[in-house]
Amino acid sequence: MKKYVITGALGHISRPIVTGLVKEGHHVTVITSNAERVAEIESMGAQAAVGSVTDMAFLAETFKDADAAYLMIPPNFAVPHFLTYAREVADNYITAIKGSRITHIVQLSSIGAHLRSGAGPIDGLAYLEDRLSALKDMNVKVLRPGYFFYNFYTMLGMIQHAGIMGSNFGGGEEKMALSHHEDIAARALDALSKLDFSGYSIDYVISDERQGSDVAATTGKAIGKDGLPWLQFADEDAMKAMLESGLSRDMAENYVAMGKAFREGRAQEHYQETKAGISGKHKLEDFLKEFVVAYAAQ
Repeated sequence: MKKYVITGALGHISRPIVTGLVKEGHHVTVITSNAERVAEIESMGAQAAVGSVTDMAFLAETFKDADAAYLMIPPNFAVPHFLTYAREVADNYITAIKGSRITHIVQLSSIGAHLRSGAGPIDGLAYLEDRLSALKDMNVKVLRPGYFFYNFYTMLGMIQHAGIMGSNFGGGEEKMALSHHEDIAARALDALSKLDFSGYSIDYVISDERQGSDVAATTGKAIGKDGLPWLQFADEDAMKAMLESGLSRDMAENYVAMGKAFREGRAQEHYQETKAGISGKHKLEDFLKEFVVAYAAQ
């Protein structure tokens, strides 16, 4: 039996990781900032550690007896500067790891992290990549998914009220690298379960590759809106829309920067150079079975 620490509470990716490791008989500690999730975590056979990833003492205590950890930087839309927050969390993880007996780490990163700067919120994940790569005698598996399928849920209102899909990227001929959370979770669980990786390595977890126009047309067909278009917005228009939706200026600026990195092809450069290709099982059509239900429920 191994001892694991899982960050990300019971999110889309963390939940199946917790379920799988508990099923194998391991001791699993789940970090959550919400005390109301304790009962649910314990009902799964795991132990809940309630605290903040910005609390260094809490992380040190939680990590100290673990053998392996799954690390992700939880989204936080309340902080005034996301990248400052992300770096603080990353630094806290590193300090806690150094004071623990952890030998294996799986990190959730993102396509575009190779840029290290200029990719918005992805820069925070890249910073954690850098800190982990500098650890001596540590086995690190970095997972870099593409654009998450479930991000398309944020376009439900756009489809319903404007009859379009779109962002400040996706309007060109280049295909978007897309990822399903179940494929990411499966890859992370496999690595954590086996702990057979050594040194520092990067794995891309891509489920499908589609042009924006193809995404929109296929989505439209699935929901009964044939001819649904994908529009590529100007950065200024994307910024305005995000601010009007209530997003902070800092986060809006980060998302615009990320979209620009995708639009210009910079975010996909390393993925294409490695020729990693599609490895996930879930294609766009598989995700749309879930999307159709959400669309109908509006």
